[in-house]
Formats: sequence, C-alpha cells, structure tokens
Amino acid sequence: MQKKKFIFDLAILLVLNLLIKPFWTVIIEPKVQGQIGNISFGEYSVIFYYSMLLNIFLDFGLTNFNNRNIAQNSHLLSKHFSKMLSFKFALGFFYMAVSFIIGFFLLGYDIKLLLILCFNTFVLSFIAFLRSNLQALHLFRLDSVLSVLDRIIMIAIVVAMLFNLFGMEVTAVNFVYAQTFGYISTAIICFIVVLNKTHTFKLNWDSAFNKMILKKSLPYAVLVLLMTIYNRLDMVMIEQILGGDYGKRESGIYVKSFRLLDAANQIATLFAIQLIPLFSRMLKHKENIENIVKLSFTLLLTPALIVSVSTIFYAQHFFEKIYTGDTEGWLILSVIMSCFTGVCLTCIFGTLLTASGNLKKQNYVALGAIAINVILNFILIPSYQAMGSAISSLVTQMVAGTLQVYLCYKIFNFHVNKRLLRSVFLFIAGLFFINYFTWDLLGKNGDAWMFNFVIMLIFSGLLAFATGMVNPKSVLRFIKYK
Repeated sequence: MQKKKFIFDLAILLVLNLLIKPFWTVIIEPKVQGQIGNISFGEYSVIFYYSMLLNIFLDFGLTNFNNRNIAQNSHLLSKHFSKMLSFKFALGFFYMAVSFIIGFFLLGYDIKLLLILCFNTFVLSFIAFLRSNLQALHLFRLDSVLSVLDRIIMIAIVVAMLFNLFGMEVTAVNFVYAQTFGYISTAIICFIVVLNKTHTFKLNWDSAFNKMILKKSLPYAVLVLLMTIYNRLDMVMIEQILGGDYGKRESGIYVKSFRLLDAANQIATLFAIQLIPLFSRMLKHKENIENIVKLSFTLLLTPALIVSVSTIFYAQHFFEKIYTGDTEGWLILSVIMSCFTGVCLTCIFGTLLTASGNLKKQNYVALGAIAINVILNFILIPSYQAMGSAISSLVTQMVAGTLQVYLCYKIFNFHVNKRLLRSVFLFIAGLFFINYFTWDLLGKNGDAWMFNFVIMLIFSGLLAFATGMVNPKSVLRFIKYK
C-alpha cells in the first residue's frame, strides 16, 4: 500500500464528505426541526437512535470482520460474498423482529416511525457491508463517492419538501421516507458496483459457513454493541428518565447539539474506515506501524482540538446562525463538542486494536465506558436534564479514548514521544489563549463573530506548525515514501 495513495484518497474522502454532509446537518435537519418542533423531532430522534442501539442483531460484527478479512485475503471476495449476503439478509429479518418487539411492546414507540426507521437502519447497514468490500480492496476513491450519494439524494427530496414542491409537506414521517429513498437508491448502486468486482455470484445459504462466520465475528459484534450503547444511549435515557412530552422536548434540545457532534464524528469515522484495511495489511506483513499511527494522530487530533476548544467560546453564535436566532441549549453544545477529541482517539487507537485482533481488551474498555455513562446519566439527568447527559458523554468519551491509547502503547511497545506530548499540551494551551483573545476582537454583535472565528482559525493553524503538531517535512517525506 503506497502511503501517498492513502493521503490522496483520504483527502478526496474528506473533501466530498465536508461538502455534502455538513449541509445536511447544519442546514437541512435544523430547518426540519424548526418546522415540526422539538417534541416531534425529539420523538423521531429517540426512535432513530434506539434503532441504532440494536445494531448487533443486524450486523453481528460482519462488516468489521469482512473489511479486515478481505483486506488481508482479497481473493476471498468472490468466494464469500454470496454466502455473507444471504447471512446479512437473515440477520436483517431477525433485527426487525427484535426491534419491533422491544420498541413497540416495551417502550411504546410510534409503530409507523419505528418500522420505517428500523428498516432504514437495516438498509444503511447493508450499504456499510457492501462498502466494506470496496474499502478492503482499497478502492477508496469509488467508496468516497458512494459515501455521500445517499445524502445527495436525501437533500434533494427534503429541499423539495421545505419549498412545498409537488405538494410535499414537511412532517416527521415524510422526513423519514426521504431517508428511505436515499438509502435504497444507494444500496442498489453499491450492490451493482460490488457485483462487478466478483467473478461469480449466486445467493445461497451455507449453515456451516455461517456458523464459522458467527464464531469469528462474535468479538466484533460484542464490540460494536458495546460501543454503540455508550455512543447512542444518551438520548434514549433522557426520554425514558424524564418521560412524556418533557422527555421528548429535552431529547429534541439535546439533538440540536448532538447532531453537530455526530457530523464531526462521521468525519473521524471515515478516517478510521480508511485505517482499518491499511493497519490490517501492514500488521499482516509485519511492517512498522508507529509512523502511520503518529501521522494519523496529528492529522486527526489537530482539527479535533481546534473544534473542541473553539466551540466552548463560539457555541452560542453557532446556534444563532444555524437555528436562526434560537439559542436554547447552546451551553450543551459547548460541552458536548469536546467529546470529539475523545472520539478521535478511539478512531485511531481503537481501530488499531480492532485491526490487530485485540478485541477482548477493547471490549473491557467499552464495558467500563457503558458503566460510567449509565451511572452518570442516572445521577445527572434528573437534576440537569439534557446538560447532564452532555457531561456524562464527555467523561465517557475521554476515559474510553485515553484507555485505548494506553493499551496500544503497551501492546505494540510504542515509544513515549515526549516531543509530541509537549506539542499537544502547548497546542491546547495556545488554543485557549487564541480563542480568549479573538472571540470578541472585532465585537460580538451581528456577524462580527464570524470574522473573529476566521482569525482564530488562521492563528490556530499557525500554532499547529509552531508547536510541532503538524510537521510539514514529516508529512512530505511520508507522502513521497512508497
């Protein structure tokens, strides 16, 4: 694998996703929430994140296992694709049944929203499985286009709703239908693309093969379940602990901030998706991975720290701009966006643990994260509502990310890079200094804050070079090295 190609493909992936997905998160979703209200959007959000919690029954670690397996043994794609696809559909039916029983009979969710959102989650998982084959084959540029295709289709439909074209109205159900159409269209295209990469295809059920896959993918399934729980449980707990319309309203307020964190997390996740097959192949060939881990750390942590620190100062301005003057809940954003730093640590070091097969230790970290998250939510939500859940998320993500860094250093015998640690601490301190002295540099009224923000970004970028967080010579050497 040429490292130059990795950098270039990663750049394409990030550019496409930065052009499309923020538009959905910052423009489309807030407009929809503004029209249907916090209670209705909160109800939709709770059911949406509930559908994600049960992802273990839908995927069972298949996607991560397939990505790692095909990356190391690309010739197995034609042999295994048909069998794994049959197994994927069977898991989909099982997931739908379990989700409906728990969601409708135990939690009392709206049956229509529940069924559609669970179906959407199945199709989204199906897309992820199909794309994992392309990622494993290192077809990152093609995967980059497919990663934003569903959003492009969904944006077109929802914009038509917002302008009341063709008689379409903005409702929670219609919003979900738009997502369904986007996911199904993308799934069909992904399937055709992957099919062209296989030599033979015949849908068949192989019990012995499925049993073998279940056994091998079980550790991945447990990891996916545990990580999903501590990443997605907050909104469900807010609604369940506070109850009724008040719980839905607080969930709606929470999602106003969480959607921005989720958008940032998707960028970090895309980075991790590129790293899984790269780490897997390098580990198989016993290559030194310390340099690429360090590069990944600096490339991802630098913008993560800028986002985390700057949001503390600019959260209220972001809310005024995104939600057209509605700043209710902006303090939650100032806390929850700091989770992004912890998520980025997980995306690098957790991915390395996954690629190396050290899942048992990673599962212990995830179990600890769930315990912290649940306990803090039960303590903080009754007193601080949505803000309590934001604090719980921040503590959980930082603890999980730090523990995974520690595990990688112990397992792979990485050297403690004192120069890098010094750069990180200086960079964080410098970011607080820069934000403090620029956030009202040109005034706080009107759009003056936007100029302050741009000035802050310029000085933060210069600070990254000055502190050594980003070393141009190292990056250039890395890109040129093959």
